[in-house]
Amino acid sequence: MASDHYKRIYAVVRRIPRGRVASYGQIAELAGIPRHARQVGYALHHLPDDANLPWQRVLNASGQVAKRAYPEDARWQRDLLEEEGVEFDVKGRALPRYFWKPRRSS
Repeated sequence: MASDHYKRIYAVVRRIPRGRVASYGQIAELAGIPRHARQVGYALHHLPDDANLPWQRVLNASGQVAKRAYPEDARWQRDLLEEEGVEFDVKGRALPRYFWKPRRSS
């Protein structure tokens, strides 16, 4: 069973629109646990295989796909984002125009 924090993290990630990205820190802030970006990473790492959550839309603070134990997983995440239309610069950072700017009222 997911903790309350995990549930709030998942609720925020679920709101990220197709073709947009957010940082781990941004997700933590919106979930009400500021400065807990790592907890967002832990929550996403523990997603069940059948979870219907756009986990691929969460990037590190630099706007890059976070390093993984298996490089092919990072490539897969980038491929999923590119299929959604997200573009990256030569350093592998998502272009600023793709960063999600949520409404605070939700």
